[in-house]
Amino acid sequence: MSEKIIWTSEAEEKLKDIPFFVRPFARKKIETYAKDNSFTSITTEVYEQAKKRFNKKYDELK
Repeated sequence: MSEKIIWTSEAEEKLKDIPFFVRPFARKKIETYAKDNSFTSITTEVYEQAKKRFNKKYDELK
């Protein structure tokens, strides 16, 4: 069983910047990014790293 990812309160606040209808998808993607990179908690730094990575992938699709 994998370890549960912990979100800091600051990272949880940042998540609220994402529109509510895509928030569950974004949360899952950020948690997957954290697990893939061996992070046990999601801080604002991890959140920003994941966001940059996903925005870059999105920009490449345009």
